Amino acid sequence: MPQEGTAQVVRNLPRFDDPDLIVGAEGFSDAGVYRLREDLLIVQSLDFFPPLVDDPFTYGQIAAANGLSDVLAMGARPVTALNIVGFPDDQLPLDLLGQILAGGAERVKQAGAVIAGGHTVRDQEIKYGLSVTGVVEPDKLLTNSKAQPGDVLVLTKALGTGFVTTAFKAGKCPGELLQAAVASMVQLNQVGPVSVECASAHAVTDITGFGLAGHACELAQASHVTLQIELQHLPVLPGVAALVESGFQTRASASNRHFVEPMLQLGASVDPIRLELAFDAQTSGGLLISVPADGAERLIAKARTLGAEAACRIGSVCEKQDAALVLA
Repeated sequence: MPQEGTAQVVRNLPRFDDPDLIVGAEGFSDAGVYRLREDLLIVQSLDFFPPLVDDPFTYGQIAAANGLSDVLAMGARPVTALNIVGFPDDQLPLDLLGQILAGGAERVKQAGAVIAGGHTVRDQEIKYGLSVTGVVEPDKLLTNSKAQPGDVLVLTKALGTGFVTTAFKAGKCPGELLQAAVASMVQLNQVGPVSVECASAHAVTDITGFGLAGHACELAQASHVTLQIELQHLPVLPGVAALVESGFQTRASASNRHFVEPMLQLGASVDPIRLELAFDAQTSGGLLISVPADGAERLIAKARTLGAEAACRIGSVCEKQDAALVLA
């Protein structure tokens, strides 16, 4: 659903007056947070989507990594996951579903969590994802609302998965580029839970369907700051520029741009290719982390040891201006 549509729906929902609900739906954080004890919070999230690739095991890995990412982005340790499945069992063999679930289980195990069950319904289209529960101590909780002026912005994965998957569906994606995108999408965002201890991170969000620009605007609004992102420093998947030039945009790109434009300021000579990548909807994208300047290099080095080889600085945080996001 487009970002503005989601916001409209959430605004009309009843609010829950519970002092132990630390993070609810109102702030557009990556996951909900509830206090069980003074020293223990649970973090919960849910996500699922149709296949993006042909291989069922790989699809399961991507969907699971995507579902785990919201909890990891909040600094939490995933503990349990529930499978969410829509499957046309009257049209496709059940061993196909078994391969999807096996891929998901592999990623959940890699994250140190367990599959505790799930639910399957008959559907005309395959859909798979996870409901994930994690735990975190209150002083290690990360949200999108505490970025500070002077912080450095670090992005941990390359952009372009939306263009890649769209081109793949059209039969126009080079094999090597698809492999690079898959390797990125199955990668777990394990740097999230260690970013506080490693670099005293202030704020984190994961980059998914609303694209880098959309999620950056949410972080800026929640933190009451302005984010400045340098497009030339964005990490991008190798070879994706040709897909951008060929127009393989997701349907979400236009809605992401429409949502962001009222809050956006563009530099005098922005790169149109990289600007499109800022609006590109990501699947199992990286983390956008707001970190004190003196901790940025430690964070980047740590992220790379955890497999996020594309991690790099992409901008900075400044005092709130008229625009929530500046792309230069």
